[in-house]
Amino acid sequence: MICRKSDAESVFIAADYIRRGKIVILPTDTVYGFSGIVDGRHYSYHTEKKIAAIKGRDEGKPCIQLLSKPEDLNKYTRDLVPEKLLSLWPGPLTIIVHTFAKDENFATTAFRCPGDPWLRQVIAECGAPVYSTSVNRAGSAPLNTLGEIKKEFGSAVDLIIDDGDKTSCLPSTIAAVQEDGSIKIIRQGELKISL
Repeated sequence: MICRKSDAESVFIAADYIRRGKIVILPTDTVYGFSGIVDGRHYSYHTEKKIAAIKGRDEGKPCIQLLSKPEDLNKYTRDLVPEKLLSLWPGPLTIIVHTFAKDENFATTAFRCPGDPWLRQVIAECGAPVYSTSVNRAGSAPLNTLGEIKKEFGSAVDLIIDDGDKTSCLPSTIAAVQEDGSIKIIRQGELKISL
């Protein structure tokens, strides 16, 4: 199914599919992304594994988790993220922080609060973070035209939200909080930052 982002009900349609464990291609403030609900205490849809299978990607490579508001990051980490980084949210910046793993050791997770208000509303309607990773086969460049996306993945996903082509967009910039509290730039993307 394809729905235009400009349609009045597009937020609620996208959120409904995602809440039910479906895989959706969403436009972000950078590139199009495969999206699915992050599994929680009350359900387990294994959407991250489904996305990895569609991309042909190693399941050990985690997806970014999208948040609806910057302060939600505090629910998942005890890292003290510098205000100069947090002040860039909402926006095309991914921040990797230390999170708790099931065995009570620390793991790392990448979060982003996207700059697109429409997308933040979808995430808020879902009531949980949403996985996101670029629309492409593993090892290939992200697809940025709707025609390419429909041809390659139209039958592999449950819903595509059409926001036109995104030929001039770059992926998000990625910064990681180190164990000593310092910040390391992993990738310069749409947002150019220096520390």
